[in-house]
Amino acid sequence: MTPEFWRGKRVFLTGHTGFKGSWLSLWLQSMGAELTGYALQPPTTPSLFEQARVGDGMTSITADIADLEQLVRVMRQARPEIVIHMAAQSLVRYSYDHPVETYLTNVMGTVHLLDAVRQTAGVKAVINVTSDKCYDNREWVWGYREVDAMGGYDPYSNSKGCAELVSSSYRQSFFNPRDYAVHGVALATARAGNVIGGGDWARDRLVPDIVAAFGKGQPVHIRNPHAIRPWQHVLEPLSGYLELAERVFNDGPACAEAWNFGPSDDDARPVAWIVEQMAGLWGEGAGWRVDDGVHPHEAGYLKLDVSKARGRLNWHPMLPLGEALKLVVDWAKRREAGADARELTLEQIMSYQMVRSS
Repeated sequence: MTPEFWRGKRVFLTGHTGFKGSWLSLWLQSMGAELTGYALQPPTTPSLFEQARVGDGMTSITADIADLEQLVRVMRQARPEIVIHMAAQSLVRYSYDHPVETYLTNVMGTVHLLDAVRQTAGVKAVINVTSDKCYDNREWVWGYREVDAMGGYDPYSNSKGCAELVSSSYRQSFFNPRDYAVHGVALATARAGNVIGGGDWARDRLVPDIVAAFGKGQPVHIRNPHAIRPWQHVLEPLSGYLELAERVFNDGPACAEAWNFGPSDDDARPVAWIVEQMAGLWGEGAGWRVDDGVHPHEAGYLKLDVSKARGRLNWHPMLPLGEALKLVVDWAKRREAGADARELTLEQIMSYQMVRSS
C-alpha cells in the first residue's frame, strides 16, 4: 500500500458510518483522499462515526443504498475514480430476525451499487467487500480459498454469498475484462474474517460484548466458547482493501477477482481464548461465563486461506492476535479516560501504517 497513491484520489465509500467504514474513512482522510461517503445514520449509539467526528473530513451523504436514483445522482456528482462498497447488514443473529432487510441491503444493495457504477463515467476500480461467511461452510479444518463454493447457512452468510454471485455476474456482463479497453472498469471482491478494534458497539458481537461487560465490572456471557474464527484487527483487512484498490486501479483486469484477507493460521482461535486474553489485559473485575440459552445456528469453525493475497498482492497480516487485543483494550480504556476518539483512532492508524511500510 502506497499512501502517496491516495493523495487527491476521488473515492466513493458506502457504509462509511459503520465501524469498519469509520476506520477506513479516517485512514483515507489521513492520506489526502477526496472522500465521499454514502450510508444510513450510524447503526449504533454510541458510534465511532460520531465520537471521532468522521464526517468532518469528507463529504458525508446520509441516504439508503436501496434508493438507486439517489445513489446514481450522488455518485455522478462525486465523480469517483475508486468505489469501495461496504454498506451492509453485517450481523448473523440480526439476520435471523430480519431476513428480508438483510437480503434487500446485502443483495439488492450490491446490485444498486454496481448499476450506479455502470451509469457513472470515470470509475476505474471497484472493490465490493463481502465476508468470509460467503463460503459454503463445511466446518473444514483448513482455510477456504477463493475458488471454493459460495453458500451460507443463515440469511446474513447466504446474502453475502449472493453478493459475490451478483458481482461475478456484473463482472462478466458489464465489466468483462475482455472489454476493459471499452468500459475501463475493473471489479474485485474482498472477503475478510472477524474484525476487532476500538469503537465497535455492535450488538451480539464478541469483542464489543466483552468490552461493554468488563467496562461495567460484569462477567460477559459467551454463547459458543469453542467456536473458532479468523480474528484480526480491523486495520489488517482495511490495508488489504486499500492494497487491492491500488492494484485494481493500476493493473485493471489483472486483479479483478475475489480475494481473501485473513490472519495467520495461528490466530484462528476459539472464543474462550479471546475472552481469557482480554480478561487478563483488562485486569480486576473481568470474567465470563457460558450462556446456556437457546441460540440460532452459527458456524463452529471457519478459517481463510490468504495464500493468493500473499503471493500476488504481497499482502500478509502484520499484527499477531495478542497485539490486536492489546490495541482494542488500550483504545477502550484511553477513551473511557477521556482521550479524543478521533485522535486516538488516527494514532493507531499511523502506528500501524508505519509498521506496514517498514
